[in-house]
Amino acid sequence: MRSPALAIGWEFRRRHRWGLMAVAGYLFVVAMIRFLILEPGEPVLVDSVRFAALVSVPLTTTFVYLLAVFSFGFAGDLAARHSMYPARMFTLPVTNAALVGWPMLYGTAAVTILWLAARLFAVWPSGIEIPVIWPALLAAALLAWTQALTWMPYGLPGMRLIVAVLCLAALDTVVLLALHFKAGEPRMVAILAPQVPLAYLVARFAVARARRGEVPDWRGMFARPANTAVLTRGRDYFPSPARAQAWFEWRRHGRSLPALVGLLLPFELALLWLAKDAPAFVFEILFLALITPPFMAACTAWTVSEPTPQVRDSYGVPPFIATRPLTSAELIAAKLKMAMWSTLAAWLLVLVAMTLALEWSGTWSVVTERARRTNDAIGTPRAATVVLLILAGFIVATWKQLVQSLHIGLTGREWIVKGSVLITLTLLILLGPIVEWIIDSPSVQRALWNALPLILGILVGIKMSAAAWIATRLDRSRLLGDRALVAGAACWVLAVLALYGVLVWFFSTPFVAHYQLALIAILAVPLARISAAPLALAWNRHR
Repeated sequence: MRSPALAIGWEFRRRHRWGLMAVAGYLFVVAMIRFLILEPGEPVLVDSVRFAALVSVPLTTTFVYLLAVFSFGFAGDLAARHSMYPARMFTLPVTNAALVGWPMLYGTAAVTILWLAARLFAVWPSGIEIPVIWPALLAAALLAWTQALTWMPYGLPGMRLIVAVLCLAALDTVVLLALHFKAGEPRMVAILAPQVPLAYLVARFAVARARRGEVPDWRGMFARPANTAVLTRGRDYFPSPARAQAWFEWRRHGRSLPALVGLLLPFELALLWLAKDAPAFVFEILFLALITPPFMAACTAWTVSEPTPQVRDSYGVPPFIATRPLTSAELIAAKLKMAMWSTLAAWLLVLVAMTLALEWSGTWSVVTERARRTNDAIGTPRAATVVLLILAGFIVATWKQLVQSLHIGLTGREWIVKGSVLITLTLLILLGPIVEWIIDSPSVQRALWNALPLILGILVGIKMSAAAWIATRLDRSRLLGDRALVAGAACWVLAVLALYGVLVWFFSTPFVAHYQLALIAILAVPLARISAAPLALAWNRHR
């Protein structure tokens, strides 16, 4: 490369070209909707569901993705003590200013272009004044401080998460207070503009320390005294290789989901302080917080399926993993256990944060009033059951998002991994326009409703055929024994029957046939994709 700018720019483009192409595709789609479907000067009446599908959710998703890309969030461990800046780049013949400045400049340009393009091309409701400059400055400031705080080495494991959440929440609080007191755009610019150069100075100091290898270690300050360490010392070994592998998976991937959820929750729940006089807005914020774990699980699922961080480019299984005294099924079981504990940790964080935010923001009464009216309408047992089922559904969906792509990531084939990512991003981009088309077309809604049994039957047939083929391959390859196959099939049948019973109880109406609920239950409980994970790992492990 002729210059550090071109080299660092090539690094981002090469590693994240598919994601950046998906972002450009999303902006192109929303621009086409605005200029080809809407007439010039036509008033736009967009409800909250359509606005979320077309603008707010894709825009937030894209910003979080760019945040992770330009802070090197996909290349490091959030809970580690060392800097998340890639160590391989410290050997480049460039200055610290170049290592810091160019990623920050590229990231600032990306989030600024994202906001300006969304501001110009997205479908915004008529009658609402949308600012132009300060949201771009806010995005740039959040990105710059995220880069500075994640590139800083810390003295304790997990300290990076605490510092990042506190600092970003403080900046978010200042912005929310300014909005609450109706600060104009010049004042917002005055508040946000100095944040970017300040973050640059902090980031340059952080990268300079990390480049010199200065990683403070404060763990000795919290160590037990020598006279009590002998008495309280636990075992320094694992009772089985499976327990050791489960611990290893937790240390590598288990903390990622709770960490990302913890970073997003303060920004989402902080909006409750502005929603005291708008009950509908309160429940929209709570719904946004509830869908955060499944959404972030979908974003982090690809890291769970990685054999090891050191083979990101080759997608292979190194000898460190392949030669362990564990079968491929046991390695998959360790990942499933890690996903379960990671899911429970993330949801414990969500429930505690939501409770505290509702209490401190004074919006708890809004929730209790709605709960009282629901209780009077359908009765206490049914209301409590509905709440528990909804919560259980979100928790299961989070775990499912973590594990359902294992069969793809563990294949070790680059074309399969990148092809699945491209297809997923394309479907997410097209989801908003498709939903909008279905909502605006009653004839399409009638056709889909009439064809629903046929569609469900075809999908169930495909799923069961794939599961039967996978079970046959597992039996022939002896990756799973007969007892394990029978036990897994029995657990799946019990889960389907339990979900079917819940659906029949909940949708007690003659408009929905029971066989349709049975088909939905069969499709909802994962089977084929999880069963294919041992085959994918064995295919990768022995090549």
